[in-house]
Amino acid sequence: MSMYVRDPWGGPLELQGDSATDDDRSRNLDLDRGALSMTSRQLDETQQSWLLAAPGSHGKKKKKKYVDLGCLLVSHKLFLWTAGAVVVAAALAGLIAIIVKTVPRRHRLEPPQDNYTLALHKALMFFNAQRSGPIPKHSNVSWRGNSGLRDGLSDQSYGKNLVGGFYDAGDAIKFTFPASFAMTMLSWSVIEYSTKYEAAGELHHVKEIIRWGVDYLLKTFNSSADTTDSIVAEVGQGSASGGTKQNDHYCWMRPEDIDYRRPVAICWDRCSDLAAEAAAALAAASIVFKDDKAYSHKLVHGASTLWKFASRYTKHKSVYTGQWDAASYNSTSNFDELIWGGAWMYLATGNASCLSVSTNPKLAQQAGAFHGGPQYGVLNWDNKLPGAQVLLSRLRLFLSPGYPYEEILKAFHKQTANFMCSYLPVFKSFNRTKGGLIELNHGNPKPLQHVVNAAFLATLYSDYLETADAPGWYCGPNFYPAGALRDFARTQIDYILGKNPHQLSYVVGFGTKYPKHVHHRGASIPKNRVHYNCKGGWKWRDTRKPNPNTIAGAMVAGPDRHDEFRDVRSNRNYTEPTLAGNAGLVAALVALSGGRTGVDKNTMFSSVPPMFPNPPPPPAPWKP
Repeated sequence: MSMYVRDPWGGPLELQGDSATDDDRSRNLDLDRGALSMTSRQLDETQQSWLLAAPGSHGKKKKKKYVDLGCLLVSHKLFLWTAGAVVVAAALAGLIAIIVKTVPRRHRLEPPQDNYTLALHKALMFFNAQRSGPIPKHSNVSWRGNSGLRDGLSDQSYGKNLVGGFYDAGDAIKFTFPASFAMTMLSWSVIEYSTKYEAAGELHHVKEIIRWGVDYLLKTFNSSADTTDSIVAEVGQGSASGGTKQNDHYCWMRPEDIDYRRPVAICWDRCSDLAAEAAAALAAASIVFKDDKAYSHKLVHGASTLWKFASRYTKHKSVYTGQWDAASYNSTSNFDELIWGGAWMYLATGNASCLSVSTNPKLAQQAGAFHGGPQYGVLNWDNKLPGAQVLLSRLRLFLSPGYPYEEILKAFHKQTANFMCSYLPVFKSFNRTKGGLIELNHGNPKPLQHVVNAAFLATLYSDYLETADAPGWYCGPNFYPAGALRDFARTQIDYILGKNPHQLSYVVGFGTKYPKHVHHRGASIPKNRVHYNCKGGWKWRDTRKPNPNTIAGAMVAGPDRHDEFRDVRSNRNYTEPTLAGNAGLVAALVALSGGRTGVDKNTMFSSVPPMFPNPPPPPAPWKP
C-alpha cells in the first residue's frame, strides 16, 4: 500500500506502507521488548559478577607491590621513580658545584685604600719599634729585640718590676706623663672610630698597642690598692744640659745593649697633673676594652685609685716636674688635667662626682678656659684643655645633662666653637708657612705634634656636628659648614704626607721620599751582633750615611717656620719622632680615612647612667 504526502521541498513524497497486519506488528513489538529486557538483565548480572567475583576468577592480574615506609605505604614503582629522581638531581647538583669551583672566576676588586688609610698602617708600626721589654714573636720590626728586662728591679732604691711600656722618642727613656697622653689619644680614637679601624684591618693591632701601654701604667703605682700617694714618673735618665755621665742622652746604644744604670724617678704627693693624666689613660682604655669585663674593671679600679690621688689638689697648683730631665716634659699646670681626667672618669664610671670636678667653674677659670693665650686651642701633652672641651661638648650635644651642668657645658661648647674658628685660614689667629702649615706653636721647633692633634679635633668636631644633624657652626656672625673643619684637617695632614714645598713625606716609609737620618738610636745602629758600648755608638750617630734600619711610621719633628727641613740625625728638632706625636697622627689619620663621616654617639656612654636633669631651684619668695 502506498501513500502520497506533500514534500515540503516540492513534489510528492511517497511513503511505502508495510503489508504486515496489525497483529504481526504487535507480536514483533512484544518480542523486541522481551529481548531488550533479557539483555538488560544479563548486563546487570555480568556487572555484578565482575564486582563480586573472586580475584583470578576472570583471568589472572598482576598483584601491585608496595613499599612500607613505616608511616606511609607507597607504590613500589612510585618509590623507584622518586629515588631515581633524587639520585639524578644530587648527581647534577654535585656536577654543577664541581664546575663552579673549577672554572676560574673574575674576583671583584676591592677599591684601593686612600692615602690616610695607607699612612695609618705605617703610623701604627712606629709603636712596635718603641716597645720596651720582651718583644712579642709576631712583631714586624725585625731589628728590635728584648730590652729593659731589669727596669725597676735594677734600681735598689725601688726594687719593683717596671718592665714593659714604650720608649718615648729616639732615646730609651720611659716617661709616664707623655706616654699616658698617647694612650688616652689612641683610646679616644678607637672609641670614636672603631669601625674605621676594623675596615682598615687595624682594630686588633691598635688595641694591642693600647693594652701594652696601659699594662705598664698599672705597674707605675700600687694599682691593687684603693689609694696611693706616689707614681713613677720616669725610668732611665737623660740630661738636656749635657755632661759626661752615662745615661740615655750621653750614650748612643741600641736599647738591647744598654748596660748602664737606669734609675727610677718617683713623684710623691704633689703631682696631681701626672696622676690625673694616667687616670684618664686607664679610664679611656677601660671603655675600649668594655667587652672584656674583668680587664675593664681592673683598669677602672686603677684609674679610680689615681683619681683619688689627683683630685685632692683641685684648689691649688700641683704639678709634676721631671726630676732629672725637666726640660723634656715639664708640666705647667694641673687644672687642665683635672678637667680632662674628670671627664674620662665620668665616662668610664658614671660617677657624678667626677663630672662635678670637670664642670667646676672655678677650676675652669684657673685652667684658662675662658680667655685666650698662646696655648688657646692647642692640644698637646702639656695642655689638655682643648681636648677636654671637645669631650664635654660631646656630652652636651648627645646627652644634654641639664641642670646643674648646662651652664658650664654651654660655656665649654662655645669655647670649642671659638677655637675651631681659629683653625680656619680666613681668620688670622695663627700664622701659616708659605707651604700652608699652621703654626700652632708660633714658629717654635717640632710643630707637627701640635698640628696632628688639631687635625684630629677638627675632624672629630665636624663628625659631632654631622651626627647631631647640625650643618655647621657660627664664627661670630658668619656661618661655616662642618665640612670646612674637615678641609682644614686634610690640608694639614696632606702637608705632612708630602704636599709641601719639598714634596717630602714627614712620615718615614710613606711615599718615596722621606727622612733617612731619623734621630733614633735603634734605627741608626745596625743589628750585626756587635755590642757597641756607650761611646762606641757615636760613630753611628755622627755618620752622614742613612739609618741602616727603617723606623716605619715614625713622624719626625717637622720643618721650621720657613718650610725648611734638615734631614740630619744630630738635630732632633727636625728628625726626632715621639710617642705623643705619633698618637695624634694615628688619631687624625683614622678620623680622615675611609671617606665616611659621623660617629656613633652611644659608644662612649655605656657606663653613664640615664640622666634625668634636676629642675633648677625655685626662685626666692617675692617680697614687696
